[in-house]
Amino acid sequence: MIKCTFLCVGKLKEDYTKKAVADYCTRLSKYCKTDVIEVPESDIAGEGEALLKKLPERCYLIALDLHGRMLDSVEFARLLDREMTRGASHFVFVIGGSDGIASGVTDKADFRLCLSPMTFTHQMTRVILAEQLYRSMKILAGETYHK
Repeated sequence: MIKCTFLCVGKLKEDYTKKAVADYCTRLSKYCKTDVIEVPESDIAGEGEALLKKLPERCYLIALDLHGRMLDSVEFARLLDREMTRGASHFVFVIGGSDGIASGVTDKADFRLCLSPMTFTHQMTRVILAEQLYRSMKILAGETYHK
């Protein structure tokens, strides 16, 4: 079973975001093991250092970045499938703080993903990413959810 880690700056503050992420992580448990690692908010350099310290040695690193590539849900599922076929078993999704992600982290990324040209709070980004990851797993399993 693959593993998906959400490596995030800051904690979820609102109950509705906590419940939404928890719900999607429960749904995802059928397809992958998920965990969430949070580092404290600080300046971008400090956040970058904290994120780098938490990166596992072997993983496929996806940085959420406004300058990254935008994918639709099917393309996102295909990206995950392609990398699993190539041997990736641990995906780490980095969600930065309000100032983004330090270049030292994005430079290490295997893929830079832009969810939207719009700006979202990092709390909402976590919810959107969890939903899209679940949607991708359903697509890859050939199950109906994504329509």
